[in-house]
Amino acid sequence: MTALPQPTANPARERSPMWIRTGFWICIVIAIAVVIRRMFALHSPSHSGPPQMAVLDNAFSSHAALTLAHILPALVFVLVAPFGVFTRFSGWKWPERILYPLGAVVGLTAYAMSVFPVGGWIERSAVFLFDTLFLYSLARSWRHRNRGELALKRRWLLRAVAILLGIATTRPVMGVFFATSQATHLVPSQFFGIAFWIGFTINAVVFEAWLRAFDRRSLRAATISALHPSAPQPGVSL
Repeated sequence: MTALPQPTANPARERSPMWIRTGFWICIVIAIAVVIRRMFALHSPSHSGPPQMAVLDNAFSSHAALTLAHILPALVFVLVAPFGVFTRFSGWKWPERILYPLGAVVGLTAYAMSVFPVGGWIERSAVFLFDTLFLYSLARSWRHRNRGELALKRRWLLRAVAILLGIATTRPVMGVFFATSQATHLVPSQFFGIAFWIGFTINAVVFEAWLRAFDRRSLRAATISALHPSAPQPGVSL
């Protein structure tokens, strides 16, 4: 049996579909806006907004120092993430030096934030699951980086970023709950945890589905490469 050739040192990279890149940038923008809004709310609480928003602001203000310790590293992580995942910046080393320690801080402070869940145990369970997946993915990426396994490092770093950006996806979900609260009579303490589960699950499932589709295309490309060794090998990429 003929062995399949190994990927070349500079594999051809398949450009991700537009919907993946669009979703990535939408999540980045939402995450930045959420952090900035929370910082303003902590600094200058508003008493003229909707009562449900006031309840949330008061909840986060009750542990303002911990909230800032979580959202400020998260803001920097989100700002640096594009430089760490897009192939045009693959030669830059500084984004990775920042992303890994920042990610660890974000993940650990997220556990601490779960001591004060707005949505009770439903929210806390979502944080425990997806934060653990985030830290695990980040640790796997770091391990592959140290071993020089660049393709696997990139794969797990992309997975970690996708999971973290689930916090941005929760915001439109929460918006739906806020908009329909008069009809459903649900308050933040009742829907906050549900929104967490929906938002993080959407990001995790969509990314994994795209990754599996990529793997199937890569398998077909490897089969073609076995017959035509000069054909380029694809690499996972944004």
